[in-house]
Amino acid sequence: MFGRIARRYDTANRVLSAGLDMGWRRRLVSAAAAHKPDQVLDLATGSGDVAIALKEALPAECRVLGADFCRPMLEQAERKQNESRWRNDSTLQFEWGDGMALHLPDATFDVVTIAFGLRNMSDRGQALREMHRVLRPGGLALVLEFSQPAAWFKPFYYFYLQRVLPLIGGRLTGDADAYRYLNSSIQAFPTRTVLEGELRSAGFKNVSSSALTGCTVALHRGIA
Repeated sequence: MFGRIARRYDTANRVLSAGLDMGWRRRLVSAAAAHKPDQVLDLATGSGDVAIALKEALPAECRVLGADFCRPMLEQAERKQNESRWRNDSTLQFEWGDGMALHLPDATFDVVTIAFGLRNMSDRGQALREMHRVLRPGGLALVLEFSQPAAWFKPFYYFYLQRVLPLIGGRLTGDADAYRYLNSSIQAFPTRTVLEGELRSAGFKNVSSSALTGCTVALHRGIA
C-alpha cells in the first residue's frame, strides 16, 4: 500500500495536515537533538523527511540511519538525499529494515525515532522492544504518533478522518483505499496513557508524552 502512494506521499501529508505535520516533526527533531546523540536510528523512515531533518539539526559527525520496510519509500528517501548537500555523505544512510526484527546489533544508538510508523506495526510491543534493544543504556526513544483527541474535538476529527481524508487523499494519490486504512489505523490507535504503559512494558523508564494539536498527535519519550 505504501509503495503505491510513495511518489505522492509527501504532498498528501502536507495537504491533509494543512502543513501541521512539518511542525510535529520539528518537535521530534528538536527533542532528539537535545539528547546530543552520536548515532541515531529513524525507524519507519518512509520518504526520509525526519532522517534528513535530523542530519541537518545534529553535528556533522553524527551518524543517522533511516530504516524502512517499504522499498519504494526508501527510493524516495534516497532521491531526496541525492538532491541535498548530504549526497554521498556516509553519515546519512538509508536501508531496508523490519521494525519488528531489526538486523542491527544491541546497544548501538543513542536515539531512536519513529514518526507515524508505530501504528503500522502488526505487533507494537515487539517493535518497542526492538527499539529498546538497539538503544544504548540511557538512550532516548521518541515516538511521534497520532492519538485520541480531546472529547469535545472528537466528533469533528472523526468526521474529517471518515469523510474528508479518504476523498482528498484519493484525489492526490489515486489510492483512496490507502487513506481509508489511515482513518481506521488512527481510530484504532490507543490513547497516550495506554501507549505510555506499552513503552514501560517494553523496558523504558522515565516515560512521558506531550499532546499536540488538540491531542490528535502526541510525542512520547522513554529512556532505555
